[in-house]
Amino acid sequence: MSTDAITPVFVRLKLSLLRNGLRQSGGRKAAYITSAVFALLFAALQLIGLIALRGHAHAESVVVLAVAVLGLGWAVMPLFFPSGDETLDPTRLVMLPLRPRPLVRALLTASLVGIGPLFTLCLLVGSVVAVARGGAAFAAGVVAVVLALLVCVALARAVAAANVRLLTSRKGRDLAVLSGLVIAVGAQIVNFGAQRIGASGLGELDPAAGVLQWVPPASAIGAVHAVSEGSYGLAAAQLALTAGALVALLALWSRHLTRLMTSPDGSTLPGAESAAKERSSTGLARLLPPGRTGTVMERSLRYVWRDPKTKAAWVTSLAIGLIVPVFNAWQGTGSVYFACFAAGMLGIQMYNQFGQDTSAFWIVAMTISSTRDAYVELRARAYALLLITLPYATLVTVLTTAMLGDWRRLPEALGLSFALLGAMLATGAWTSARFPYSIPQEGYKNVAPGQTGLAWISIFGGMMAAALLCAPVIALTIWLNVSADGDDWTWLLLPAGTVYGAGLTAAGLKLAAPRTARRLPEILAAVSKG
Repeated sequence: MSTDAITPVFVRLKLSLLRNGLRQSGGRKAAYITSAVFALLFAALQLIGLIALRGHAHAESVVVLAVAVLGLGWAVMPLFFPSGDETLDPTRLVMLPLRPRPLVRALLTASLVGIGPLFTLCLLVGSVVAVARGGAAFAAGVVAVVLALLVCVALARAVAAANVRLLTSRKGRDLAVLSGLVIAVGAQIVNFGAQRIGASGLGELDPAAGVLQWVPPASAIGAVHAVSEGSYGLAAAQLALTAGALVALLALWSRHLTRLMTSPDGSTLPGAESAAKERSSTGLARLLPPGRTGTVMERSLRYVWRDPKTKAAWVTSLAIGLIVPVFNAWQGTGSVYFACFAAGMLGIQMYNQFGQDTSAFWIVAMTISSTRDAYVELRARAYALLLITLPYATLVTVLTTAMLGDWRRLPEALGLSFALLGAMLATGAWTSARFPYSIPQEGYKNVAPGQTGLAWISIFGGMMAAALLCAPVIALTIWLNVSADGDDWTWLLLPAGTVYGAGLTAAGLKLAAPRTARRLPEILAAVSKG
């Protein structure tokens, strides 16, 4: 079948997939239309903003960075949203008599249909208008827009084809859950960049833009600016670099398509060696306490490593708990007390302990027949959390203190962190028994429908209670800092905060254990709802 014959077929196939997807339910249609309206509205406002940027001294830096970020978005989109476009999976076409090169051209053309390409086109057009001056620059801009758009689409397709076996597997779907980490970390980086720009102006972008103007697809926009400045040789080199990147991406895409269509899926082949291996106890299990305590700790740590949503929550908390104090210290506007953010973020993991087990909690419930069993279960879960949280909170506090050079406040910052962690462990154990809720195993929701109120009460109510429980340590810290002779005694805040936090944890576990033992049927019903 020729390229001319299959290209219209694939375009119609893409339109049919979009149309049939909207017919599945009214909710899906409403969500798609709403997202499309907001995306197009944002694209229009962005286009107007870029046009208004025309003539600004640093317009080139802004648009080059914007297009570079856009290209990065196209590269990571297939990894975190593999189910967003069914045509990203070329293995659906392996039984058709199609050759890779015509298939690449047809899929590339079909990929230009959708909201994403239209949004990208608006941003690229606005970028060209912002930097182009003269007829030659606008003529180069037409070429630059086409090349940059094709590079973005080809980049997404090449990444998807290279990782299609992963993306269509369970682990690949689990990877999408980690998109929250990218959003959280990206938001902190954007916030940091915005603060720097607000303090120093858009000139802060010039060094980064000077490098990225040689990285496709941003190099295409750099070529338009070069033509406006009369640097035709520089513009030709940048356009050639963009075109070369497009050719390389298409070749890489074609290569992976060939491999996918001619080689068997390794997941369907018998794994004799792996099947013959017997599961043995990990090295970590031998280091844990014997009996129920060690078993529960190992199970909790395995959840952190293997369960997608538990892993996503932990990785996000670890990242944000480090980024907030370190970035503020880096800017010189932070405080050693910001290090308490690490303990607070990880302390949240103690909330809704039984909801993390989902429907598998019934196995745990069968082993709890007394208040003592419930206490050991909760205590072991707290120990597993402390195994990660204590060294991490200490590391973040020491790192923040070192960046600020305020070593005198290290003991009180550590004491506050340990007291806060103890308070959150105590309130987390109690709210886990009092306000359990289900976490759906599939999709991106972290709360089952109808249980949002329980989640708010559990997390935010528990955090407010933890803050109140920390009031004595906070008051002692303030008193020692304002007292005339208090500086000589601030070191006492470290042992005081540690002992106070340990006491709060023990008290919280003691209070939560009898409630857990009494409410096992209600807890099981709540966490199994999703």
